[in-house]
Amino acid sequence: MKPLCFVALGDSLTAGIGDPVDEGWRGWAALLAEGLAAGEGAVREGVVRFHNLAVSGSQTGDVLDRQLPVALELRPDLVSVVVGVNDTLRCTFDIRAVAARLDEVYAAAGRHGAHLLTACLPDPGAMLGLPGALARPLARRQRAVNAVVHALSERYAAVHLHLADDEWVADRTLWSADRLHPGERGHRLVAARFHALLAARGLAAGGPPSCEPQLPSPTRSASLLWLATAGTGWVARRCTDLLPQLLTLAADEVRHQVRGSSARLDLSATHAVTAALAALTVAEQPDAA
Repeated sequence: MKPLCFVALGDSLTAGIGDPVDEGWRGWAALLAEGLAAGEGAVREGVVRFHNLAVSGSQTGDVLDRQLPVALELRPDLVSVVVGVNDTLRCTFDIRAVAARLDEVYAAAGRHGAHLLTACLPDPGAMLGLPGALARPLARRQRAVNAVVHALSERYAAVHLHLADDEWVADRTLWSADRLHPGERGHRLVAARFHALLAARGLAAGGPPSCEPQLPSPTRSASLLWLATAGTGWVARRCTDLLPQLLTLAADEVRHQVRGSSARLDLSATHAVTAALAALTVAEQPDAA
Protein backbone atom coordinates (compact mmCIF):
# COMPACT_ATOMS: atom_id res chain seq x y z
CA MET A 1 0.00 0.00 0.00
CA LYS A 2 1.40 3.37 -1.06
CA PRO A 3 2.22 5.66 1.90
CA LEU A 4 0.23 8.89 2.11
CA CYS A 5 2.51 11.81 1.23
CA PHE A 6 1.99 15.14 3.03
CA VAL A 7 4.11 18.13 1.98
CA ALA A 8 4.02 21.38 3.94
CA LEU A 9 4.89 24.70 2.25
CA GLY A 10 5.16 28.15 3.78
CA ASP A 11 7.11 30.30 6.21
CA SER A 12 8.14 30.21 9.87
CA LEU A 13 4.67 29.26 11.09
CA THR A 14 4.79 25.97 9.19
CA ALA A 15 8.52 25.55 9.83
CA GLY A 16 7.48 25.13 13.47
CA ILE A 17 8.96 28.23 15.09
CA GLY A 18 7.64 28.46 18.63
CA ASP A 19 7.39 24.69 19.16
CA PRO A 20 10.88 23.55 20.21
CA VAL A 21 11.70 19.84 20.27
CA ASP A 22 15.16 18.24 20.59
CA GLU A 23 17.05 21.46 19.79
CA GLY A 24 14.94 21.97 16.67
CA TRP A 25 11.41 22.93 15.68
CA ARG A 26 8.41 20.63 15.29
CA GLY A 27 5.23 22.63 14.58
CA TRP A 28 1.62 22.02 13.65
CA ALA A 29 2.33 20.27 10.34
CA ALA A 30 4.46 17.56 11.96
CA LEU A 31 1.82 17.07 14.66
CA LEU A 32 -0.89 16.80 12.01
CA ALA A 33 1.10 14.28 9.98
CA GLU A 34 0.98 11.77 12.85
CA GLY A 35 -2.82 11.83 12.80
CA LEU A 36 -3.37 11.31 9.09
CA ALA A 37 -3.29 7.51 9.23
CA ALA A 38 -4.56 5.01 11.77
CA GLY A 39 -2.13 3.54 14.27
CA GLU A 40 0.65 4.92 16.42
CA GLY A 41 3.74 6.51 14.86
CA ALA A 42 2.36 6.79 11.33
CA VAL A 43 5.31 8.87 10.11
CA ARG A 44 7.89 6.77 11.93
CA GLU A 45 6.42 3.55 10.53
CA GLY A 46 6.31 4.91 6.98
CA VAL A 47 2.53 4.87 6.66
CA VAL A 48 2.73 8.64 6.15
CA ARG A 49 5.61 10.36 4.38
CA PHE A 50 5.97 13.89 5.71
CA HIS A 51 8.14 16.57 4.11
CA ASN A 52 8.30 20.07 5.60
CA LEU A 53 9.68 22.44 2.96
CA ALA A 54 8.68 25.63 4.80
CA VAL A 55 11.44 28.17 5.42
CA SER A 56 11.36 31.03 7.90
CA GLY A 57 10.94 34.40 6.19
CA SER A 58 9.44 32.97 3.00
CA GLN A 59 7.07 35.02 0.88
CA THR A 60 4.57 33.83 -1.71
CA GLY A 61 7.24 34.16 -4.42
CA ASP A 62 9.56 31.84 -2.50
CA VAL A 63 6.84 29.23 -2.19
CA LEU A 64 6.09 29.42 -5.90
CA ASP A 65 9.66 29.48 -7.20
CA ARG A 66 11.55 27.33 -4.67
CA GLN A 67 9.25 25.16 -2.60
CA LEU A 68 6.54 24.17 -5.09
CA PRO A 69 8.83 22.49 -7.68
CA VAL A 70 10.36 20.30 -4.95
CA ALA A 71 6.92 19.51 -3.56
CA LEU A 72 5.55 18.36 -6.93
CA GLU A 73 8.48 16.01 -7.46
CA LEU A 74 7.42 14.25 -4.23
CA ARG A 75 4.00 13.46 -5.77
CA PRO A 76 2.04 14.58 -2.69
CA ASP A 77 -1.44 13.48 -1.73
CA LEU A 78 -1.80 16.45 0.62
CA VAL A 79 -0.20 19.91 0.34
CA SER A 80 -0.48 22.70 2.89
CA VAL A 81 0.18 26.28 1.78
CA VAL A 82 0.22 28.78 4.64
CA VAL A 83 2.04 31.97 3.69
CA GLY A 84 1.54 35.70 3.16
CA VAL A 85 2.48 37.57 6.34
CA ASN A 86 6.03 38.24 5.17
CA ASP A 87 4.69 39.72 1.93
CA THR A 88 2.83 42.36 3.96
CA LEU A 89 6.11 43.40 5.64
CA ARG A 90 7.82 44.42 2.41
CA CYS A 91 7.73 47.73 0.55
CA THR A 92 7.16 45.69 -2.62
CA PHE A 93 3.77 44.43 -1.36
CA ASP A 94 1.38 44.04 -4.28
CA ILE A 95 -1.88 42.18 -3.67
CA ARG A 96 -2.27 41.49 -7.37
CA ALA A 97 1.11 39.73 -7.46
CA VAL A 98 0.32 37.83 -4.25
CA ALA A 99 -2.98 36.64 -5.71
CA ALA A 100 -1.34 35.52 -8.96
CA ARG A 101 1.36 33.54 -7.13
CA LEU A 102 -1.09 31.83 -4.78
CA ASP A 103 -3.39 31.01 -7.67
CA GLU A 104 -0.51 29.34 -9.50
CA VAL A 105 0.54 27.35 -6.42
CA TYR A 106 -2.99 26.20 -5.61
CA ALA A 107 -3.72 25.29 -9.24
CA ALA A 108 -0.50 23.28 -9.54
CA ALA A 109 -1.32 21.26 -6.44
CA GLY A 110 -4.78 20.51 -7.82
CA ARG A 111 -3.47 19.51 -11.25
CA HIS A 112 -1.23 16.95 -9.56
CA GLY A 113 -4.15 15.47 -7.67
CA ALA A 114 -3.21 16.74 -4.21
CA HIS A 115 -5.70 17.88 -1.61
CA LEU A 116 -4.96 21.46 -0.54
CA LEU A 117 -4.79 22.92 2.98
CA THR A 118 -4.83 26.71 3.47
CA ALA A 119 -5.26 29.19 6.30
CA CYS A 120 -5.87 32.89 6.83
CA LEU A 121 -3.60 34.58 9.38
CA PRO A 122 -3.65 37.42 11.94
CA ASP A 123 -1.80 40.61 11.08
CA PRO A 124 1.61 41.15 12.68
CA GLY A 125 0.85 44.72 13.77
CA ALA A 126 -1.91 43.57 16.09
CA MET A 127 0.19 40.70 17.42
CA LEU A 128 3.08 43.04 18.26
CA GLY A 129 0.79 45.71 19.68
CA LEU A 130 2.04 48.46 17.35
CA PRO A 131 0.45 51.95 17.63
CA GLY A 132 -2.76 52.28 15.68
CA ALA A 133 -1.41 54.45 12.87
CA LEU A 134 1.32 51.89 12.19
CA ALA A 135 -0.80 48.81 12.83
CA ARG A 136 -3.77 49.71 10.65
CA PRO A 137 -1.90 49.73 7.30
CA LEU A 138 -0.42 46.31 8.09
CA ALA A 139 -3.83 45.04 9.17
CA ARG A 140 -5.32 46.28 5.91
CA ARG A 141 -2.67 44.42 3.94
CA GLN A 142 -3.22 41.20 5.88
CA ARG A 143 -6.99 41.46 5.42
CA ALA A 144 -6.36 41.77 1.69
CA VAL A 145 -4.17 38.65 1.68
CA ASN A 146 -6.77 36.78 3.73
CA ALA A 147 -9.54 37.83 1.34
CA VAL A 148 -7.54 36.44 -1.57
CA VAL A 149 -6.81 33.20 0.32
CA HIS A 150 -10.51 32.84 1.18
CA ALA A 151 -11.58 33.32 -2.43
CA LEU A 152 -8.96 31.01 -3.91
CA SER A 153 -9.51 28.36 -1.23
CA GLU A 154 -13.14 28.23 -2.27
CA ARG A 155 -12.20 28.13 -5.95
CA TYR A 156 -9.90 25.14 -5.43
CA ALA A 157 -12.04 23.39 -2.79
CA ALA A 158 -9.26 23.66 -0.22
CA VAL A 159 -9.49 22.60 3.41
CA HIS A 160 -9.41 26.11 4.83
CA LEU A 161 -8.74 27.10 8.44
CA HIS A 162 -9.58 30.49 9.97
CA LEU A 163 -6.68 31.66 12.13
CA ALA A 164 -7.41 35.39 12.14
CA ASP A 165 -10.43 35.40 14.46
CA ASP A 166 -10.29 37.54 17.60
CA GLU A 167 -10.57 34.60 20.00
CA TRP A 168 -7.49 32.95 18.52
CA VAL A 169 -5.46 36.18 18.52
CA ALA A 170 -6.45 37.26 22.04
CA ASP A 171 -5.58 34.01 23.82
CA ARG A 172 -1.94 34.63 24.78
CA THR A 173 -1.56 31.09 26.13
CA LEU A 174 -1.49 29.98 22.48
CA TRP A 175 1.48 32.14 21.55
CA SER A 176 5.22 31.92 22.08
CA ALA A 177 7.24 34.63 23.80
CA ASP A 178 7.73 36.47 20.50
CA ARG A 179 3.94 37.03 20.20
CA LEU A 180 4.19 36.32 16.47
CA HIS A 181 4.37 32.52 16.34
CA PRO A 182 2.22 29.98 18.14
CA GLY A 183 3.75 28.27 21.14
CA GLU A 184 3.42 24.53 21.61
CA ARG A 185 -0.22 24.89 22.68
CA GLY A 186 -0.98 27.02 19.63
CA HIS A 187 0.72 24.64 17.20
CA ARG A 188 -1.20 21.74 18.73
CA LEU A 189 -4.48 23.62 18.35
CA VAL A 190 -3.77 24.42 14.70
CA ALA A 191 -2.97 20.74 14.06
CA ALA A 192 -6.12 19.61 15.86
CA ARG A 193 -8.32 22.05 13.95
CA PHE A 194 -6.87 21.01 10.61
CA HIS A 195 -7.30 17.36 11.61
CA ALA A 196 -10.99 17.90 12.37
CA LEU A 197 -11.55 19.48 8.95
CA LEU A 198 -9.68 16.67 7.19
CA ALA A 199 -11.49 13.97 9.16
CA ALA A 200 -14.83 15.51 8.15
CA ARG A 201 -13.82 14.97 4.51
CA GLY A 202 -12.54 11.47 5.17
CA LEU A 203 -8.92 12.54 4.66
CA ALA A 204 -7.59 11.77 8.15
CA ALA A 205 -7.92 8.23 9.51
CA GLY A 206 -5.81 8.61 12.64
CA GLY A 207 -6.61 10.15 15.98
CA PRO A 208 -6.41 13.93 16.46
CA PRO A 209 -3.26 15.45 17.95
CA SER A 210 -3.44 16.19 21.65
CA CYS A 211 -4.08 19.83 22.51
CA GLU A 212 -2.28 19.51 25.85
CA PRO A 213 1.27 20.93 25.72
CA GLN A 214 4.25 19.24 27.33
CA LEU A 215 5.94 22.56 28.10
CA PRO A 216 4.46 25.53 30.04
CA SER A 217 3.22 28.60 28.16
CA PRO A 218 5.61 31.60 28.23
CA THR A 219 5.07 34.08 31.06
CA ARG A 220 4.15 37.68 30.44
CA SER A 221 7.59 38.76 31.65
CA ALA A 222 9.24 36.42 29.13
CA SER A 223 7.15 37.93 26.32
CA LEU A 224 8.04 41.48 27.38
CA LEU A 225 11.72 40.55 27.60
CA TRP A 226 11.65 39.12 24.09
CA LEU A 227 10.00 42.28 22.74
CA ALA A 228 12.57 44.47 24.47
CA THR A 229 15.54 42.48 23.15
CA ALA A 230 15.26 39.98 20.31
CA GLY A 231 11.89 41.34 19.19
CA THR A 232 13.36 44.70 18.27
CA GLY A 233 15.91 42.97 16.06
CA TRP A 234 13.23 40.78 14.46
CA VAL A 235 11.13 43.82 13.52
CA ALA A 236 14.20 45.64 12.23
CA ARG A 237 15.24 42.71 10.02
CA ARG A 238 11.75 42.19 8.62
CA CYS A 239 10.84 45.85 8.14
CA THR A 240 14.08 47.55 7.05
CA ASP A 241 12.81 48.14 3.53
CA LEU A 242 9.23 48.72 4.70
CA LEU A 243 9.83 51.30 7.43
CA PRO A 244 10.07 54.44 5.25
CA GLN A 245 6.93 53.41 3.37
CA LEU A 246 5.18 52.39 6.60
CA LEU A 247 5.83 55.82 8.08
CA THR A 248 4.32 57.37 4.95
CA LEU A 249 1.32 55.05 5.23
CA ALA A 250 0.96 55.96 8.91
CA ALA A 251 1.02 59.68 8.09
CA ASP A 252 -1.63 59.11 5.45
CA GLU A 253 -3.62 57.12 8.01
CA VAL A 254 -3.51 60.02 10.46
CA ARG A 255 -4.56 62.54 7.80
CA HIS A 256 -7.58 60.46 6.82
CA GLN A 257 -8.47 59.92 10.47
CA VAL A 258 -8.41 63.67 11.13
CA ARG A 259 -10.59 64.30 8.08
CA GLY A 260 -12.96 61.47 9.00
CA SER A 261 -12.28 59.70 5.71
CA SER A 262 -10.56 56.53 6.92
CA ALA A 263 -13.24 54.45 5.20
CA ARG A 264 -11.73 55.47 1.85
CA LEU A 265 -8.55 53.55 2.67
CA ASP A 266 -10.54 50.41 3.45
CA LEU A 267 -12.59 50.84 0.28
CA SER A 268 -9.44 51.25 -1.79
CA ALA A 269 -8.00 48.04 -0.35
CA THR A 270 -11.26 46.20 -1.10
CA HIS A 271 -11.19 47.42 -4.69
CA ALA A 272 -7.57 46.25 -5.02
CA VAL A 273 -8.53 42.72 -3.91
CA THR A 274 -11.47 42.67 -6.32
CA ALA A 275 -9.23 43.77 -9.18
CA ALA A 276 -6.58 41.18 -8.26
CA LEU A 277 -9.11 38.34 -8.34
CA ALA A 278 -10.72 39.68 -11.52
CA ALA A 279 -7.30 39.69 -13.19
CA LEU A 280 -6.96 35.98 -12.43
CA THR A 281 -10.28 35.27 -14.09
CA VAL A 282 -9.21 37.19 -17.21
CA ALA A 283 -5.87 35.39 -17.25
CA GLU A 284 -7.65 32.04 -17.20
CA GLN A 285 -9.85 33.11 -20.11
CA PRO A 286 -7.54 34.92 -22.57
CA ASP A 287 -10.16 34.93 -25.32
CA ALA A 288 -12.86 36.48 -23.11
CA ALA A 289 -12.20 39.97 -24.41
